[in-house]
Amino acid sequence: MRKTPDPAAAVDLREVHKIYGTGPDPVAALDGVSLRIDPGEFVAITGTSGSGKSTLMHLVGCLDTPTSGRVTVAGEDISTAGSDRLARLRNRSIGFVFQAFNLLPRLDVQSNIELPLVYAGIPRRERRQRALDAAAKVNLTDRLTHRPSQLSGGQCQRVAVARALVNDPALILADEPTGNLDTANGADVLRLLADLHRSGRTIVLVTHDPAVAARAARIVEMCDGRIVKDTAT
Repeated sequence: MRKTPDPAAAVDLREVHKIYGTGPDPVAALDGVSLRIDPGEFVAITGTSGSGKSTLMHLVGCLDTPTSGRVTVAGEDISTAGSDRLARLRNRSIGFVFQAFNLLPRLDVQSNIELPLVYAGIPRRERRQRALDAAAKVNLTDRLTHRPSQLSGGQCQRVAVARALVNDPALILADEPTGNLDTANGADVLRLLADLHRSGRTIVLVTHDPAVAARAARIVEMCDGRIVKDTAT
């Protein structure tokens, strides 16, 4: 009997396959992956380049859908969801922190933090207050009028964390968040993620760095599109 997704899980994948290409040499990026992440967990997804960890992140982040199998995020089965539904779920339930920061260079810190609220149609006054609150959580209140080019790499990543927080998501996905940072700034970002975890948020961290993965409470190791190890730290 085929199991149904668990609506109580923050993330629930069941026998998920993701295949790219339809010609004679398709690429199986994920090969029958099953994974449950409970609310409030801090999980690191690790593995070498080509292991499937980025593809897994794209599915969990509602940036893509599986070729087969079922993916449930925040209680919603998104396996066959269209782009509009995926966008609504991303905006409502997920915060993203990327290696490259993905800040808009012409906008100041406050406007960059407000972006998810603009897409959600939140009124201007509420957007401002929520952006101020998020900036305070990452110690950026004195940088609100600065543009990304006026910030250090660590400050840019803190802006990205604030932007991920501003919609108060239950799930935060961090894709190589320390990859472009020096050791000190990388440690600061990891401390921020640990603080968010302690506040009750679910954190999924993708990294190739074992030292970064060790900061999570659970490490899921991937190889050739499969989960080969799943251990608590």
